[in-house]
Amino acid sequence: MSAKKTATETLKRNKTKLIDVLCMDYPFILNKVQENKDKLITSREYTNLKSINKEHVAGHVIELVDKIMNKGEETCQNFLELLQTDDIVETFPDLKSMKLHDVLLKPVQATSPCSADMVPEAKRLKKDEVYELKSEPVGLCLIINNENFHSLKQRRGTDKDAERLAKVFSWLGFKVLMCKDQTGDQMEQTLKIVASPLDEERQLQLLELGVQEWCDDCLSAPQQPVRHGDAFVCCILTHGSLSQVYGVDSQPLVIKEIKKHFVATKLPALTGKPKVFLIQACQFDKVSAAQRGVLPNDVEDDSATSIPEEADFLVAVSTVEGYVSFRHVVDGSWFIQSVCEQLESHCPSGEDFTSILHRVNDMVGQKEGSIHVGRVKQAPEVKFTLRKKLVLSPRCP
Repeated sequence: MSAKKTATETLKRNKTKLIDVLCMDYPFILNKVQENKDKLITSREYTNLKSINKEHVAGHVIELVDKIMNKGEETCQNFLELLQTDDIVETFPDLKSMKLHDVLLKPVQATSPCSADMVPEAKRLKKDEVYELKSEPVGLCLIINNENFHSLKQRRGTDKDAERLAKVFSWLGFKVLMCKDQTGDQMEQTLKIVASPLDEERQLQLLELGVQEWCDDCLSAPQQPVRHGDAFVCCILTHGSLSQVYGVDSQPLVIKEIKKHFVATKLPALTGKPKVFLIQACQFDKVSAAQRGVLPNDVEDDSATSIPEEADFLVAVSTVEGYVSFRHVVDGSWFIQSVCEQLESHCPSGEDFTSILHRVNDMVGQKEGSIHVGRVKQAPEVKFTLRKKLVLSPRCP
């Protein structure tokens, strides 16, 4: 049998058993197929598969598997690779006993090659065009993860976002700090401390505020002194409204005011260095609103010079002002999961951060929040004053 027929034949041979396994959680596998970077199905096909009228779950799964098989060998092979990923196997453990590995599949790796030699020559930038990231670790990544609110709805699924962010930025060489369920005052204090010279007293204050370090896939007290490094990333996962985010006591923090703690004149440790804020929070005002969509015609070395104090910032918010932001209670939010997927896919090739966020905007924009195409959409918003390219690279173990 030729290699070109192997993936399709493997699916055919295991179709009955595979359908039985995937029936355990059809919505999960459908979403994973739709989100896959290899574009296994289109947005329209996803909508049709989600809304088909079948009496039993098996009917839905059969439609999905048939759709994949009818797309040809390459799609079948990509689907088999998807079934090997950790989150799929964790959800469908019976896949381990199936003979789905007869085909010579491309290796599915948790991390990607980290050698500079892997970066294409065309993407190697001049030294003065890119931020210099030489410290070890490369910088700090602070994750504020608010799930349980005093009077607002629980943000189920946010732990999935926090964990994936921690894994991705650890992989990119950052020291990751995380805190859970902070009030507005606690968030303010944590940000002020992290935005200050991190002496012994301030590090003790971080511990008192519940800030822990992510290391080896778990949280514990920081094992080594916390240092700023050459870059700073802050991820805020919480409820929010127009231009502000909330503590678990619903006390608001204005996004512009958060940035002010980190301006160059107030923080010599990060002057001239990139400061990235990734914010997963709704941005609606008064009345909750969802964005609408339309179908297109085709369906298918600066040390000697001064810099502005507001320079070197990038703020990416999960949705534009005036609208809600979507989060799956199991799989996490559209925005954060897309950010992590695109960083994993394109950092190893030397793509810069803003270009990766273009891909995130496109990926989130393709998602549908309703069975009716275009009724419920989401568009993230990115603003930056970066003076150079920010290129993050995986660190070798």
